[in-house]
Amino acid sequence: MIIHKKTFYFLSLFLLLLFSQFNYAQQQKTVKKESRGRLFNDTTATDSDYLMAIEKAGEVLESAYNDIDFAGDTRHLFGEMKRTESKLDLILASLKGANPNVRNQQMYRIVLQEIQQELEEQNKAINAKNLDLENIKKRVIDLRKDKTLITLIKDTIRRKQFKKEFGDLRKRYVATDSLMTKNQTTLNNKKRLTVQRKISVSNALVAVEGKLEKSGISIFNKEYPSLWQINDSVAKKRVKHNIGAKIIIEENVSAYYLGYKAGGLITLCFFMGLLFWYISRNIKYLNTNGYAENLQLLNFKYLNRGVLLPILVIALNIAVVTNLYAPALFLELIQLFLLGVLIFLFKNQWSGVAMRNWLFLLGLFFALCFLDLFITIGLLQRFAFVAINVLGIRYGLVQIKTLKEELYIKGFFKWASIIFIGLNILSILYNLFGRVSLSNMLSITAFISLTQIVALSVLLKIILEIILLQIYTTRVKRGIEKMFDYESLSDTLKKPFIIVISYMWLIVIASNLNIWESLRGSLGKLLSHPNTIGSITFTLGSVVLFFIIIWAAHLLQKYVAYFFGEIDDENEENINKRQHSKLLITRLVVLISGYLLAVAASGMPLDKLSILLGALGVGVGLGLQNVVNNFVSGIILIFDKPIQVGDVVEISSESGRIKSMGLRTTKINAPNGAEIIIPNGNLLSQNITNWTYTDNFKLVEITFEINGETIPEEINTIVTETLANLPLVNNSKPSQIYYSSISDGKYKLLIKFWCSIYRTEETISSARQELYVSFKNKGLTFSS
Repeated sequence: MIIHKKTFYFLSLFLLLLFSQFNYAQQQKTVKKESRGRLFNDTTATDSDYLMAIEKAGEVLESAYNDIDFAGDTRHLFGEMKRTESKLDLILASLKGANPNVRNQQMYRIVLQEIQQELEEQNKAINAKNLDLENIKKRVIDLRKDKTLITLIKDTIRRKQFKKEFGDLRKRYVATDSLMTKNQTTLNNKKRLTVQRKISVSNALVAVEGKLEKSGISIFNKEYPSLWQINDSVAKKRVKHNIGAKIIIEENVSAYYLGYKAGGLITLCFFMGLLFWYISRNIKYLNTNGYAENLQLLNFKYLNRGVLLPILVIALNIAVVTNLYAPALFLELIQLFLLGVLIFLFKNQWSGVAMRNWLFLLGLFFALCFLDLFITIGLLQRFAFVAINVLGIRYGLVQIKTLKEELYIKGFFKWASIIFIGLNILSILYNLFGRVSLSNMLSITAFISLTQIVALSVLLKIILEIILLQIYTTRVKRGIEKMFDYESLSDTLKKPFIIVISYMWLIVIASNLNIWESLRGSLGKLLSHPNTIGSITFTLGSVVLFFIIIWAAHLLQKYVAYFFGEIDDENEENINKRQHSKLLITRLVVLISGYLLAVAASGMPLDKLSILLGALGVGVGLGLQNVVNNFVSGIILIFDKPIQVGDVVEISSESGRIKSMGLRTTKINAPNGAEIIIPNGNLLSQNITNWTYTDNFKLVEITFEINGETIPEEINTIVTETLANLPLVNNSKPSQIYYSSISDGKYKLLIKFWCSIYRTEETISSARQELYVSFKNKGLTFSS
């Protein structure tokens, strides 16, 4: 029993020790696990971690607040929207009260289309701003993913330690959330307004297009009752009120357009001011140096009336063409002002009958404009239009002839008369059958077409006078006072300007007939349509542009000399050879630049161009050697300068003065008046005798006999004194006297002296005459 107790105690002690070891091991494992959890697990954070999370959240809210606040670009967007709203309100108000004038409707359509584009851009900008706000909101929402910050927010006990930090954070959040809500509301309101304005613009465009369609060429759809069926319901006492209301509308529309086009009009005024200064400076130079009387020889009709009026004519003509879609009041005022300026230019130059007919035409045009702008369509207006059309037809048949005789360009007046009479006849017919808008449009176009061709004719003459003034002033500054053939030069210069004048006239007529936009669109489609030949794709527009640029380059290189005072004067002695060389280089540069620009504008791919150049190289090798040889020789002559324009040369069996040098040929004026054309390649391959390479003087000689009682010393004195008194002889170089035979009372002499090579024969003749007189006065016999 005792043994069993001892054994029990021993086993119990053993089990206790074993359990203690096991428990200790388990505790050690638990401690190790907890240590590993604290080191690598983020669920438990320190105060420093919490402070960093709060600071990070504050930075996010701060940056979000700054980004949410509207910056300068957004304020600029809102300002643009405000200006668009003002424009739209003015156009919509004008549409309600204005006459269905084609000019105004065209301007409304252009402005509405621009407003529509502006609204599209503004809508895109607002959507972009809304997207930015959504992205900023996501940045704030992403703060919820910060576990440390969320743990701190949920731990109410530990959160009390950061009460102040949480208070600041809450204020930032409230301010950011408030600004976000406010700005999102603002953007949503702006977007709603933009959508509403887009709808209003669409409706207004439909209305404008409908009114413009009423002006289409169609006599079958009545716009108003026929003239014999009309019952005018407008009370007379309301006419004055209607005129006042329409004047206000037209003034507002024109004032808007002035602001809308202010930049272009200021630019036009600036360049006209420069032109005014330039012309005035040239005229002042001529007057100061005593050449004022010579201006009368140039047969100026308008520049001799002062500079201001011609400049106004140029500016107003340009304003008419560059403001095709201006309001009717704006454009018709420009037209009337232009015609008024012409009155002062025509005064004391036109005959009394022509002047009265011109004033009568202006009166009809003014009445037509007033009726079209300010009188409501009714019985009064329609009968007044018919009366003006009848007077216009009579004017075109009878009175217009007096205007034609006074104008510089008479060829266009025939077509202008036909258009004027034809449009007035059509206007009466359309008015009778109820197509009032079309009738009014045709009437206005008829008078504008006639008055505009008069104004453009004056414009052309003024431009030619300015060019002639520039040429003459430049020549005077170079010391060349001789008058040139200005009439022939004017005929040469006016040809390209007539093309420009014709284009200006046609687009004004087409714009007033409301067909310019459709013509331009159709022509643009035709010119931009791609065409394919083999592997080459091109458009007609690129081909046309290519040839236009080539034509302009050739025209410019031909006329560039005129602006430096150079003209084709074959008898001119004081030729500036250095200037001629510079002009030749300038012409070469203009031509090369023109061809390069034409190739670039044509849009021809470089790989296709290389193929073309390869084919051209084959052509050169087969048959264009001489052409290329002459071209390269011309370039060598321009830069090497063995001969220059004005030089007197001898080439092979030909001699004469160099008249002009081109890239392929050189023209020589022979003494007998013939013009010799020599390829440039021949010039480089032959010996050239250039008498004027260094100067314009030539050594000439005279042989004669003297009979009588004298001695050589006395003969030498007589010869020297006689030549010294001849102005044509260059006495800066001494003359030379040689005796070929001497006997009692008989002497044979050879005299050599220098004179201008351009007046060789004249100088020799004068020298013989003066020597004969001098020897005769001494009692000696002179024979030559």
